[in-house]
Amino acid sequence: MTVTSVDKDVDHLTLTLTADFTAPVEKVWQLWADPRLLERWWGPPSYPATFEEHDLTPGGEVRYYMTSPEGEKYGGWWRITTVAPPTSLEFTDGFSDSEGKPNPEMPTTAVRMTLTEHGGGTRMELRSVFDTREQMDQLAEMGMIEGLRQSVGQMDDLLAG
Repeated sequence: MTVTSVDKDVDHLTLTLTADFTAPVEKVWQLWADPRLLERWWGPPSYPATFEEHDLTPGGEVRYYMTSPEGEKYGGWWRITTVAPPTSLEFTDGFSDSEGKPNPEMPTTAVRMTLTEHGGGTRMELRSVFDTREQMDQLAEMGMIEGLRQSVGQMDDLLAG
């Protein structure tokens, strides 16, 4: 398992996942930069993702949906704020309604993903910042923590292939 820690910091409203890989930074970056590779690990194994839009430029948007085992679709979006290939990506992450539009009734998080060389491989830190404690609790109750752990856990097989 690649995930080495998941730290929920209620005082700072952050959730930080750390994962270590044996692959170089550039190869791990490709798992974010290539939407076909991203589809193979974003989301828990039983909820595969389909990326319909993938623009990793400042101001760009990423739109996707995950499909449940029962065939239900759950939409999501990112609004890209900062990109520094191959080491960092910052975006706002939110939920979409059935038409693919941002759902204002659901919380958003500010996400910063960083890749650094570590122990001959790569360390990825994925930090989500919440607006309120209530939003943090809501997303945790929806399975965000375990979902992230399962998602990132799929990256090793892709890096080995």
